[in-house]
Amino acid sequence: MTSWEIVRWLHLLAMAFFVGGQLVLVAAVVPSFRGANDADRARLRAIARRFGWGSLVALVVLLATGAAMAGHFQVWGEGKLHVKLALVALAGLLILWHMRRPQQHWIEGLVFVLSLAIVWLGVAISH
Repeated sequence: MTSWEIVRWLHLLAMAFFVGGQLVLVAAVVPSFRGANDADRARLRAIARRFGWGSLVALVVLLATGAAMAGHFQVWGEGKLHVKLALVALAGLLILWHMRRPQQHWIEGLVFVLSLAIVWLGVAISH
């Protein structure tokens, strides 16, 4: 195994945490709390906060490993990477907006859709 395979593995692991965690929240956690009382909502917020901290670590890993791979594989000039980076920046801004306005749940959905598009572009770039 080469060091670049390890870098790619870390990138994929961080992506799996970030996108997979969103999928679990969207498909299982949030629906199970529909109609919940205030105590249950507090637990849901605690779950979301913990995932948020894990996501922050995952994003740092994604940025570091992604930048390293883009340099190593010389893809900084590719249009697909530029689109991916623009979507990453937009997702980051939406996450910050959602942190300030957590009651606006449509933002979560948009971040999830953007995350799926970012993964799609990542797969396209790697081939």
